[in-house]
Amino acid sequence: MIKIEELRKRYGETEAVRGVSFEVEKGRVVGLLGPNGAGKTTIMKILTGYHYPTSGRALIDGVDVAENPNAVKRRLGYLPESAPLYLDLTPSEYLEFAADARGIYGIDRKQAIAKAVDTCGLGTVFSKPVEQLSKGYRQRLGLAQAILHDPDILILDEPTTGLDPNQILEIRALIRNLGGEKTVILCTHILQEVEAVCSKVLILNEGRIAAQGSAAEIGEALKGEERLTVRLRRRTGETSRAEIEKRVGELSGLKSIVRVQEETGGILSFDLSMAPGGEPGEAVFEWAVAEGLSILELSRQRLSLEEIFVKLTSEGGRS
Repeated sequence: MIKIEELRKRYGETEAVRGVSFEVEKGRVVGLLGPNGAGKTTIMKILTGYHYPTSGRALIDGVDVAENPNAVKRRLGYLPESAPLYLDLTPSEYLEFAADARGIYGIDRKQAIAKAVDTCGLGTVFSKPVEQLSKGYRQRLGLAQAILHDPDILILDEPTTGLDPNQILEIRALIRNLGGEKTVILCTHILQEVEAVCSKVLILNEGRIAAQGSAAEIGEALKGEERLTVRLRRRTGETSRAEIEKRVGELSGLKSIVRVQEETGGILSFDLSMAPGGEPGEAVFEWAVAEGLSILELSRQRLSLEEIFVKLTSEGGRS
């Protein structure tokens, strides 16, 4: 559906995109995630034909964006970060204008507008001037113009920027629904957005892909970064915290102690980083029993998407 091959984009002396390659399968909601300046918006503009790559190729359904941008634009819908709306028009007038631009006429035009209005929940504001609409409804209208011609592919650039929490939830639900029938690329720097909506993640850093896959797959690829959480109770007056911490650190299968927290009632809580291939849970349990310590919790935790993001973008990315 979407294929990027060794894509590069240079602005003068600045190389914004540096040899990026990836594919997006049909019917997936993919999050393009990265800090500001990572190259996300540049890739979106190349995919939509607004910019041309310096080298490499971007293909939509096998069509090269640089060679045939008009054919590509007919296949996709695009919502830029700031929805291109005319404030003096109503949603009805704006969608009529968008239908003209898309070459949608006759009965098809009426049906297309009705479907977009229903999908995006614009019925109650259909005849109000855009300047009177909330930011949430303006984003809905932007989405409506993006899906008006029923494209198979949607590219959404920061669709929830500037929205309040309720509006964010509404737009996320709308994107999830659209993802059931379309391929969606969601460009964002908001981690919660990706976790809430996307089935696949592409993490960009400094113009390169640092990692791609599901959050679980990326976490698995970061060897040794699975965590073991241990909560135990020691008997008062016996086995000091320092002694327990030392013994835990010596157990096989562990890489390091990430966090130690002392709670009331003699309870200690450890977050432990496991070594590559390590399976320390049984060793921890047997040691605790031998020491007369009561295990209250023993659970494995994968790195959160936030931890993955910070690790990858603070270490200059991964090849």
